[in-house]
Amino acid sequence: MDTTDPNITFDDDGLCNHCHSFSETKKDWFPNDIGKEKLASIINQVKYDGRNNEYNCILGLSGGIDSSYLAIKIEEFGLRPLVVHVDGGWNSELAVYNIEKIVKYCNYDLQTIVIDWEEMRDLQNAYLKSGIANQDVPQDHIFFSSLYHYAVKNNIKYIFSGGNIATESVVVDSWHHSAMDSINLKAIHKKYGQVKLENYKTINAFQYYIGYPYYYKMKTVRPLNYMPYRRDAALRELQEKVGYKDYGRKHGESVFTRFFQNYLLPEKFGYDKRLIHLSSEILSGQTTREEALNEIGKPLYDGNELTLDMRYISKKLGLEVSLLDSICKSPGKEYWQYNNWDFSYKILKRIQRLVEKILKRKLSNYS
Repeated sequence: MDTTDPNITFDDDGLCNHCHSFSETKKDWFPNDIGKEKLASIINQVKYDGRNNEYNCILGLSGGIDSSYLAIKIEEFGLRPLVVHVDGGWNSELAVYNIEKIVKYCNYDLQTIVIDWEEMRDLQNAYLKSGIANQDVPQDHIFFSSLYHYAVKNNIKYIFSGGNIATESVVVDSWHHSAMDSINLKAIHKKYGQVKLENYKTINAFQYYIGYPYYYKMKTVRPLNYMPYRRDAALRELQEKVGYKDYGRKHGESVFTRFFQNYLLPEKFGYDKRLIHLSSEILSGQTTREEALNEIGKPLYDGNELTLDMRYISKKLGLEVSLLDSICKSPGKEYWQYNNWDFSYKILKRIQRLVEKILKRKLSNYS
């Protein structure tokens, strides 16, 4: 990491705050026999709780390495997942291919949710006009909201996520704002959007932090934190078992995410997301600092690929190529320049902590 993170700090030994944060995060990371035991216990609980249901868990499958690897592990665990893929209009051809291969290999039921493209395009254009850093919110929000809606609809209590500490421990808060802030999403769309969002279903902060975990008693499980997960080894296993094809970069399953992370963010804000991805892998021992610096020295895009992506995205969004490029190079804005959940978020987190204390107290009374 470098000072493109404006909040980075270094101690007397030259260690940055991200290294110290990782030391704390490691308390929830078990790439060892302890993790194997913990995961086995979790799997048994999922099976027991969902014993009378057609599906005992739900998995969001994007086609990326993390969720794809988790899909084949869930099959090995003997679980019965409802696999949900949300098509926001930006799937690469490889993503479609990989998803088909995985579902066929595991013999899963797949529910594909195709988002209304007119609404998605309007929201995506609104975000481009807003100038904020996290341009993936339109995709990310509908992905998570769809998972929760389908979990409730099918009485599923467990959501399995490919999120993991091994490759995603370093987070730069100043680089982005939460995709779950529906207040911010609606404010941006109200200012710049032109199409009414009738089919694009959001979830609010109360639902996300209180309703789903405490009323519906839903839990998010991240199995990759309980095993020695390495992306390179996961890729090889996927290639050998299902014929998975590599995208050549993280989040290459989405054409827009590929463009946003590798062109818009560096041009508009000076953010190179390879820094956080590679820093995470250094901390978890998957790569060395020297190898990471060598990777950072490579171009984010080759000229021909960038030209093709720029044309494709411009055409899908109904923009001139020159306009899209000028948006990418214009000064950025902060999310807080639009209405957001910051105030209510603080209150909800306090409520959440209070509820957890009460529940623990009740549980202790029965122990």
